[in-house]
Amino acid sequence: MSDDHPHAAIARRLKRAGGHLETIVEMIEQGRPCAQIAQQLQAVESAIESAKKALIHDHIGHSLEATLKAAGPKGRAVLRDFRLIAKYL
Repeated sequence: MSDDHPHAAIARRLKRAGGHLETIVEMIEQGRPCAQIAQQLQAVESAIESAKKALIHDHIGHSLEATLKAAGPKGRAVLRDFRLIAKYL
């Protein structure tokens, strides 16, 4: 995937999370304290959640925007409402 691909930043974010997850597996194998492992798992979970949100918002921005804007003022209002509610994903 090239850097100019719309989802390149999301892919980089997920690759970092994947590397972080590998480190967590090593922590488990080394018998590190559960509290440390849980903290690191929370960080990976947050990174994945953030990537998911970025992907969804990017989809809204690119795929739905053109269609809804073409529908005129009513379509723009729907897009605005959808973006507002999507913040809570």
